[in-house]
Amino acid sequence: MREYRTPNPTGVLIVIFVNVLVFIATSLAPDIVHHLKLVPADFTHEPWRIVTSLFVHDGLFHILGNMVALYFFGTYLTMLVGETKFFATYLLGGLLGGAFYILESLYAPWSSSLDPHIGAIGASGAVFAVGAALTVLRPNLKVLLFFIIPMPLWVAVIGGFLLLSFIPGVAWEAHFGGLVLGLTAGFLFARKKRERDRYLL
Repeated sequence: MREYRTPNPTGVLIVIFVNVLVFIATSLAPDIVHHLKLVPADFTHEPWRIVTSLFVHDGLFHILGNMVALYFFGTYLTMLVGETKFFATYLLGGLLGGAFYILESLYAPWSSSLDPHIGAIGASGAVFAVGAALTVLRPNLKVLLFFIIPMPLWVAVIGGFLLLSFIPGVAWEAHFGGLVLGLTAGFLFARKKRERDRYLL
């Protein structure tokens, strides 16, 4: 038995609205970014930045790419699992991504050349979490990369992660944390659905 909800992107639009609102505010007053970005060295006395950094973006293309992906992935995921699980996936994915960034910056033996005072911003980790969860549930869903190139969702998400990981200055740790959370959430959602379907049968 398959269960689908009526497409309702309200929750996704709320998240997008908050991101856009913060983008406008930081564009008008750039100094605000210094109080919102996630800085590993400052985490112990300003822990809230692991949340605020998820809603800050560096430039129009940064926020546009994240929000377009979030709209399509988030709307479909919400249709499958509901708004509450979408919100949880988005937020927890972003938090785990931030945690990975902090741990790698401060404690990883190979990160001695990194500066723990360099901040990270962006919703990419949270968006990867949403995309990864959807990938588990609908791996062969056809998507259009750059609105042109058709490919299965799992190729777009995994390929996007690998591609972005090689771009200098990108916090790949946040993407990886979001990916891990999203894959885990997707498997949990799928297992719960199988158990519910078995009970109904």
